[in-house]
Amino acid sequence: MSQPSSAVGSWYRPMKPRQAGEPHRNATVLELFFDLCFVAAVAQAAAALEHEAAAGHVGHGVLGYAMVFFAIWWAWMNFTWFASAYDTDDVPYRLLTLVQITGALIVAAGAAKALEDYDFTLITWGYVVMRLAMVVQWLRAAHADPDRRATCLRYAVGIAVVQVGWVARLALPDDAGLVSFAVLVVAELSVPAWAERAAVTPWHPHHIAERYGLFTIIVLGETITAATVSVRSALDTDLSFGDVAGLAVGGVLTVFALWWLYFSQDARRRLTALRTALFWGYGHYVVFASAAAVGAGLALNVAHIAGHGHLGDTATTAFYTVPVAVYLSVLRLLHRRPGSWGEDAMWAVAVLAVLAATYVPGPIVTTGVVAAVLVAATLWLRRGEVVEPEAAS
Repeated sequence: MSQPSSAVGSWYRPMKPRQAGEPHRNATVLELFFDLCFVAAVAQAAAALEHEAAAGHVGHGVLGYAMVFFAIWWAWMNFTWFASAYDTDDVPYRLLTLVQITGALIVAAGAAKALEDYDFTLITWGYVVMRLAMVVQWLRAAHADPDRRATCLRYAVGIAVVQVGWVARLALPDDAGLVSFAVLVVAELSVPAWAERAAVTPWHPHHIAERYGLFTIIVLGETITAATVSVRSALDTDLSFGDVAGLAVGGVLTVFALWWLYFSQDARRRLTALRTALFWGYGHYVVFASAAAVGAGLALNVAHIAGHGHLGDTATTAFYTVPVAVYLSVLRLLHRRPGSWGEDAMWAVAVLAVLAATYVPGPIVTTGVVAAVLVAATLWLRRGEVVEPEAAS
């Protein structure tokens, strides 16, 4: 049942399920706007991570960043999969999506305070705003889709119950904060697996792959922006471009390679069943978080050259090389093809080489070169493959 978006949106459409094989299923302008607003929260989280690392609070900053990023990623992911199955683009749908965007902006406003002081009050309320809007969307779907009513109601009830837990967590003592967070994360992650057992929602493989790819592009773009701002700030001091040229070249080379490697395979062919789709979707938490952390690490290294920060040379460099290595490792797991042991070994060597770059002169440039060599090696190994054109979408 194709329901193309109109220029202004209809006042109301029954939230009927869309076909999993629907042609011409691309990201909508509302989804693109949604992504751009969410990346504001990503940027604030990455900036706060850099600030905490520069102050020498590495463990504190990394843990807070992981917690804040979960709120961003999970809300984004839930909306994306729901929209793939039930996007009606009517006025109620658009308004509820704008409510979710407002929640993301609240999360962005509270990111720094969460990382610096572990004060998750603002983050929690922003997150709950996003999630309760999704409850309403699932109730709309339950009303219009009798075949999957049990699934939609499970989503609505599961999400609502967990939100009560998030709000209640604010009243807990500080020493129970981390444990309660972990429990609630497990509860959030369990809702889709529980709900989809009743009946699988008709998400669209090509649409999902495109949505994840677009968000990856935006996050990598934010990384470039953060690095550019850092280099400009360094040039406003006594540093010359020659002082930061290696960082700039290495950073750009790395990000270009990370983009290339992400899109070197057709993700649609991985999304063939619910189990593999959940693994692929959940794994992108690490992909998105590490990609954003690359920008924070590069900015930290620029600040270090300018004489700012409390970390030593090795620790500062590791803040860049480790996220790159994590990104490559998880990306390989998500896109791995059965029996590709030669490529497995090649990627493993590249990951180890990136980590080893932490201890060599010019580590940022070295990391960029290693990533670029991995791109070239991947192209060489696949030189005989016939790439099939994508079907119209």
